[in-house]
Amino acid sequence: MQQQILIIGAGSSIAWAILEHWLADDSVATVNCVSRSPQPEALNHYRERLRWLHCDYTEASIDRVIAQLVAEKARFTTAFVCNGLLHNDSIHPEKRLEELHADQLQAVFQANAVVPLLWLGRLISVLAGKQRCQVVVFSARVGSIGDNRRGGWYSYRASKAALNMLVKTAAIEYSRRAPNVRFILFHPGTTDTPLSRPFQRAVPAGKLFTAEFVAERLWQLLSESADWQDPVFLDWSGQSIPW
Repeated sequence: MQQQILIIGAGSSIAWAILEHWLADDSVATVNCVSRSPQPEALNHYRERLRWLHCDYTEASIDRVIAQLVAEKARFTTAFVCNGLLHNDSIHPEKRLEELHADQLQAVFQANAVVPLLWLGRLISVLAGKQRCQVVVFSARVGSIGDNRRGGWYSYRASKAALNMLVKTAAIEYSRRAPNVRFILFHPGTTDTPLSRPFQRAVPAGKLFTAEFVAERLWQLLSESADWQDPVFLDWSGQSIPW
């Protein structure tokens, strides 16, 4: 069976690695990428096997992409939701309560919880049907309430915890309306990307992963997923993470 892949938030280093890893397999017919950035010239050699859809992640822009996919009767075997925000020039993980600001909380929640849920809400019209589809939503171990022993990183932790609850709730509705779809909340580990670069000094030896390693682990995990519950919250090694 020819695989059809959807990658949302395709501008990240991990998304690029996923794209290239999946396109290296002849069973993958097309990878459809959604990004606010234009398609990099370095990817032009994939030609008709790679499709790039522009989206600025506003509701109107998401709706335009979905309308296009519905009109084309698109069907996907795997979808990745890679959107996320930890820091930028004006936003940094908070270490103390006094560092909290409403605008920062709202921006982080928008990127990490609201935008992924908007996609899941719209995608149900695309994914419902007979075609089995695995949906991988990038989460983080720090979003685990049960595993929170260090504190800090208020907005990022809370937004990922909210994401986990939203995906869990969406999975219940999908089980009724699109039972062919299964959800995986995935923690990639600390990956050598711009997202983690300011925090890499504290990473134990051997625990800083390349994006290519993460893509390979995802490939292996998705091929072994027959007995998983729906949804499942896993790390890169396939170990369950407490909710």
